[in-house]
Amino acid sequence: MYQQITQDEAKKILDSGEDFIILDVREQDEFDEGHIPGAILLPYTEIESKAETLLPDKNKQILVYCRSGRRSKIAAESLVKLGYTDIKEFGGIIDWKYEVEK
Repeated sequence: MYQQITQDEAKKILDSGEDFIILDVREQDEFDEGHIPGAILLPYTEIESKAETLLPDKNKQILVYCRSGRRSKIAAESLVKLGYTDIKEFGGIIDWKYEVEK
């Protein structure tokens, strides 16, 4: 099971210095328009085919977001099914009130 967290909780993790991956599960054009600094792009439609290559450590903390929160929930469920153990989903970048890079 993945954990649903707030965007404020996600920001605290980003600022904490903890070891984590931030995963953007939108499409390339959306990512190029703006993403959370340090995010890795892995479209949710490609998780089953590419996750194990891009995300080899299944125990690493992974923070997942998309545009509005729908795709990130699907992506989080897919990651759990693939055996990832520390998945936190925090919704969409449309509600992100912190730094975004282009």
